[in-house]
Amino acid sequence: MRNVTCDVTKVSHFLLAGMRSGSYGMRMTHTDFSTDAGAHKRAKFNVTVLVLAQAILGSQMPMIFTIGGLAGQTLAPNPCYATLPISLIVLGSMLAANPLSMIMQRYGRRVGFFVGAFGGAMGGAVGAYGLYLHSFEVFLLGSFLTGIYMSAQGFYRFAAADTASEAFRPKAISYVMAGGLASALIGPQLVKVTAQSMVVPFMGTYLAMIAINVFGSLLFLALDIPKPEPRRADAPVGRSRWEIMKTPTVAVAMICAMVSYALMNLVMTSTPLAVVGCGFEQNTAADVVSAHVLAMFVPSFFTGHLIARFGTAKIVAAGLFILGCAGAVALQGVNVENFFLALILLGVGWNFGFIGATTMLASAHNPEEKGIVQGMNDFFVFGGVTVASLSSGGLMNCSGGSPVEGWTAVNIAMIPFLTLAGGALIWLAMQKRRA
Repeated sequence: MRNVTCDVTKVSHFLLAGMRSGSYGMRMTHTDFSTDAGAHKRAKFNVTVLVLAQAILGSQMPMIFTIGGLAGQTLAPNPCYATLPISLIVLGSMLAANPLSMIMQRYGRRVGFFVGAFGGAMGGAVGAYGLYLHSFEVFLLGSFLTGIYMSAQGFYRFAAADTASEAFRPKAISYVMAGGLASALIGPQLVKVTAQSMVVPFMGTYLAMIAINVFGSLLFLALDIPKPEPRRADAPVGRSRWEIMKTPTVAVAMICAMVSYALMNLVMTSTPLAVVGCGFEQNTAADVVSAHVLAMFVPSFFTGHLIARFGTAKIVAAGLFILGCAGAVALQGVNVENFFLALILLGVGWNFGFIGATTMLASAHNPEEKGIVQGMNDFFVFGGVTVASLSSGGLMNCSGGSPVEGWTAVNIAMIPFLTLAGGALIWLAMQKRRA
């Protein structure tokens, strides 16, 4: 009888500890959330806030990717460096990923997102000042600071999963990514209004970015994600970085996310230069980018449902195949129709590949490893994107005698990386069969 009483006491203490952890910290498991209707309502509210943040704050990214290379071309001492400003954005994002992840792990998502918006506002201000001075170096510094925002935006999808149940998680990630649909409409239209609104070309666009970050960041005041509790001495430590990287699912998810994002960036960065270089107007380039960003996010309304039905591996594989189709279409010619269709396929392929890989990663680590895994993932992802964006300008402007030859080189460069990611998925499937 005494043993039974002791066991009951232990169980009650365990349940009370779990309730306290779930109420005030981020250690509540997805099982805890799924049994609480109020928590599910909170998860949906957080998704709504993050969707709005993706739509409003995220609009600065298509703005930058539309004019960053064109502005860089007017300032750079060598046309091969035209896309260097975009590369600096991605480099800043890569270097900010781990610090931001640790800040969020210690102080909460809200603080990390405010830091990101501050970096975006400073990037817009310094970028505008660089254009005013006609200084390529100052403009690059502004681009680097903008990377802090880009890195923070990458964590919106992980924040959506924080309070979501196991069943709601893929849909939560997908819905937040779908917020980019509005940013795809807002951003390029703002470029059309602001790019030539001042004596200094593109300066008005960078000033508009300041307002977007200042007013958009107010959304985070409504975010209802519990602040992490200080780590207890008896709390699980989690695996080391090396042990995590040796997990097949983690390694393959990171490879596929990196390849999907890097190839999308490689082609998209060169697109405005290719469109204008092939004789079309700047507004046509903005429309192509707009169609591309729409294609990136429209599928998000059903990507989560497809993942739930078919599994992450099949959706990632479909994404890689569609990315290959985008390159094939681009190699068929440089008519407006080719640009539109190739960039639409590029967006859909990125959506399936990147959201699928993110969902795969989210289910492959323990809760106490969240900060390490998410920071490490974005470090590798944006590291690959940095290399891609650096290569994009060189391939486009310096690998041939004409924009057509440069555009061809950009799209051929996709082949080895698609082979790498496809091979990784096949290897993972073989590992699971052996297990």
